[in-house]
Amino acid sequence: MKTLIYETIKKQQAMLMQKEISSVALTEAYLTHIQETDSEIGAYLHLDAPSALRAAQKIDDQRMRGESLGPLAGIPMALKDNICTLDMPTTCASKMLDGYQPPYDAKVVQLLKGANAIILGKLNMDEFAMGASTENSYFKKTRNPIAPDRVPGGSSGGSAAAVASHQAAYTLGSDTGGSVRQPASFCGVVGLKPTYGRISRSGLIAFASSLDQIGPLAKTVEDVTEVFTAISGYDPMDSTSSKAEVMRAADYLSGDVSKMKIALPKSFFGEGIEASVKAAVHHAAKVFESLGATIIEVDLPNLDAALPAYYLLSSAEASSNLARFDGVQYGYRTDAFDSIETLYKQTRGEGFGREVKRRILLGTYALSSGYYDAYYQKALKVRTLIQSAFNKIFETCDFILSPVAPTTAYTFGAHDKSPVEMYLGDVYTVPVNIAGLPGLSVNCGYDEKGLPIGMQLIGQAFDEKTILSAGHAFEQTKQIWRAV
Repeated sequence: MKTLIYETIKKQQAMLMQKEISSVALTEAYLTHIQETDSEIGAYLHLDAPSALRAAQKIDDQRMRGESLGPLAGIPMALKDNICTLDMPTTCASKMLDGYQPPYDAKVVQLLKGANAIILGKLNMDEFAMGASTENSYFKKTRNPIAPDRVPGGSSGGSAAAVASHQAAYTLGSDTGGSVRQPASFCGVVGLKPTYGRISRSGLIAFASSLDQIGPLAKTVEDVTEVFTAISGYDPMDSTSSKAEVMRAADYLSGDVSKMKIALPKSFFGEGIEASVKAAVHHAAKVFESLGATIIEVDLPNLDAALPAYYLLSSAEASSNLARFDGVQYGYRTDAFDSIETLYKQTRGEGFGREVKRRILLGTYALSSGYYDAYYQKALKVRTLIQSAFNKIFETCDFILSPVAPTTAYTFGAHDKSPVEMYLGDVYTVPVNIAGLPGLSVNCGYDEKGLPIGMQLIGQAFDEKTILSAGHAFEQTKQIWRAV
């Protein structure tokens, strides 16, 4: 039974439908594997085996009665721990929310439960989704299953590591500046950041509200597409939710790229990118050409301004969003205070980690009187310029091909002395969030150390079909680049 956990969602579902296996047996296989491996990987913060097994038994009973069940029914999965769950803690990997149990399910959790998914537990992350390595969790570090001495990426590091280590068939993460795509690249799995507004953010604990988006991670593009369609759609509880049509999963995967024009931004392959990453993405471009696509080199202006604009915008929004954690209503409260002022100060000083404090301070400064116009307003203008630059490219091209990150997974502590070095690793992913576009990370190679390399496919707003179809077509070729 243990070999079942290495299969795709599609294969597992076929076996469940044919009654070759049961959901209980599949769930038990995952739970056993988690118990055997997670002391080394550290992907899970909370595991709810009894609830998972009860849900699996219920689905098996429904299947035996001949009831109609969807493609995710009986398939075990897990959630990033900033997605609210009624029956499990939601901590954002922070001391501030240690033990917090929300009074409701996030919209995506409601949809998954409606699709009869099996929720195994909650996954580790950088505290309040601030970081790119999952080293900033209050509880523990998550290791990269491919190379345990290296980070899995972040902030959805637990979500990527759980898929890569076969501890869940698929997971959900959140992506504010690359937090689904970068860990997917580092761990060699597939990760999708959908168009902003495509998936409800209701019940996602906010980092930066204008940038955050929930996205799925899985072993294949086909599996990611199945999850994406299950959790997409309009939600009246989210004022930014879109009413754009959501098609069936199969309709997103034509696999034909023969007439597509693919943009390759020259500025993405300059200084700072590792040679193996550059070679792997250029190899992927040649694979697309062999499938009949046309590669067009393009300029993407204002890229150098995207990163500082992102960190100003996201930190400003974080400063506002995290103001609610003050020790008064819920969450951690200090024991040492003699006034309301010291209550706030001590609670936030003790409850937040170093990276969260750093970004709150930056955001508060950018929003303060005398600096708002000089920093925040300029960042908003840069956002408009970046959106215009993408729109210009999409006038002649179907999607953009780029690296996900300039490097492969790095060792723990590599950026401890200079957080800015870690921020620079987001250079290819943050423009996608700033513009609200969909981005897909697909494994396209391995460096000389055997570490995965991801390519990023960037599409027009609400055109996930093009990038999913292209990613699926690439996967089918099985032409993965490997360093000599």
